[in-house]
Amino acid sequence: MDATTTDMDFDDHCAEIVDQADLLSTGLDEGTRLTASVPSCPDWNLAQLLRHLGEAHRWVEELVRTRATEPPPDTALRDLPRDTTETPAALAAWLTEGARLLAGTLRAAGPDARIWTPLPSGSPRFFARRMAHETVMHRADATLTLGTDFTVDQRVALDCLDEWMELGSLPEMFDHHPDRRELLGPGRTLHFHATDTPPEAAADWLVDLTGTTLTWRRTQEPAAVSVRAPLTDLLLLIYGRAPSDRDVYEISGDTELLEFWLARVLFG
Repeated sequence: MDATTTDMDFDDHCAEIVDQADLLSTGLDEGTRLTASVPSCPDWNLAQLLRHLGEAHRWVEELVRTRATEPPPDTALRDLPRDTTETPAALAAWLTEGARLLAGTLRAAGPDARIWTPLPSGSPRFFARRMAHETVMHRADATLTLGTDFTVDQRVALDCLDEWMELGSLPEMFDHHPDRRELLGPGRTLHFHATDTPPEAAADWLVDLTGTTLTWRRTQEPAAVSVRAPLTDLLLLIYGRAPSDRDVYEISGDTELLEFWLARVLFG
């Protein structure tokens, strides 16, 4: 990518974990139906979504606190029973407690401590950013379930998209997802442009599939397919939280390439 980046740092990511968990929790009240299906994560109901996120926070917290050199068991964040006896208030309190615990442990460790990470980094810096945006996107899942509006600050959305592009273009991703090699081919480029940001935000992403790896850069360039939409809507599209046939998306060019790419790079 080029030199254009967002201005979020380690402390910002730690703070965002807490802020996003708080925002999610404030959307829960005594009338919230925890058994409601999550449309963007169809295998889960709302209680399972919240447990997954809270257990992910605690899993990373243990990993960072113990300076783990290999991952601890992650059964708790994968094995999610559908039934719940918890109230929305209790689940909300548990979720925010875990977010604060994680943020405190990350800050105590510092950004450069040596720990295991699933992808290159080996430091809490990786998990602070990953958990910040994990929480952002699962808050989006909750709002979709509850039928409420999802909004996110511009710099958070920019950083969330940048991280998604960075992780998705790592060569190691072909080891985890061999089918993504099928995306590569001559002339295969995608351009995403946010229509509601100032010029200095440089909110343009070019995904280049024409080489031997997936690459990306922040730039305005012609592409085989282009998508224009407000920044938050681009975020929801690229993370698989909104379909491309919504009126908010202005798409020109190879729509089949867009759908092929979106299907191959799903975020769980």
